[in-house]
Amino acid sequence: MAALITLLTDFGDRDVYVGVMKGVIAQICPGAPTIDLTHAIPPQAVTAARFNLATAYPYFPDGTVHLMVVDPGVGTQRRAIAIQTPRGFLVGPDNGGFSGVLQQEDAMALKGRSSHSGAASPTTIAAVELSNRDYWRSLNPSTTFHGRDIFAPAAAHLANGVPLDYLGRPIDPQTLISLEPPPLAPINGGLQGTIQYIDHFGNLITTIPAAAVAQKPWQVQFNQATLPQTQTYGEVPPGEPAAFIGSHGWLEIAVNGSSAWERFRVRLGDPVQVIWQMP
Repeated sequence: MAALITLLTDFGDRDVYVGVMKGVIAQICPGAPTIDLTHAIPPQAVTAARFNLATAYPYFPDGTVHLMVVDPGVGTQRRAIAIQTPRGFLVGPDNGGFSGVLQQEDAMALKGRSSHSGAASPTTIAAVELSNRDYWRSLNPSTTFHGRDIFAPAAAHLANGVPLDYLGRPIDPQTLISLEPPPLAPINGGLQGTIQYIDHFGNLITTIPAAAVAQKPWQVQFNQATLPQTQTYGEVPPGEPAAFIGSHGWLEIAVNGSSAWERFRVRLGDPVQVIWQMP
């Protein structure tokens, strides 16, 4: 049985690009089910792709092939890659879009080692550069549409059960491009993170994980405003902002019934401060 393939791109739904990639997949692996994670990533926004793929990744069955094509470097010397993880495969450009998933896998491996009294466990990530043209759609791929000519075929072949190492030359996973947000910074009476993603509703997702604020009450200082800690949107009056832990596990800033982005007009990377509250 063919493996499930997910697709995440910045192609939108106006043009035929996503449909063409699905056609290529169907030619190679007709039985592969496909799920569209999103095609509304802002153009060339690799950081947004990183966030969305990492958010979706834990909810798919083992063996899933995740095809990500947000590729501002298409046609340049950036590597076309496929990665095998303990839970499936990642296919796309080597531009940091997979680093959120790989960070999750590193955390799982570390947790596994800790649960086994510190016993060492082997690395479970393997990667190849997609250099074997036998598994491309064309020996002369387009310089502007590797999603069609290289990535979709690779994903389909993996879904068909083709071993990873057939697709190209092995590469050291440690050499993969990493795209990590800046680390949390301690400040007087709290900590500082940044905005890492703005969703369809205008909610602002920060780089502050739930674990970082789990031990004590807090409030958020942001864009010259002080926001209360809540559990959900409706705990403040309509039109008022609040901060809480979203379903994705990160501290989120929202406005009840409206858009926090429109309210604050912020940009990715803008600072967000959590201030501890006295008991």
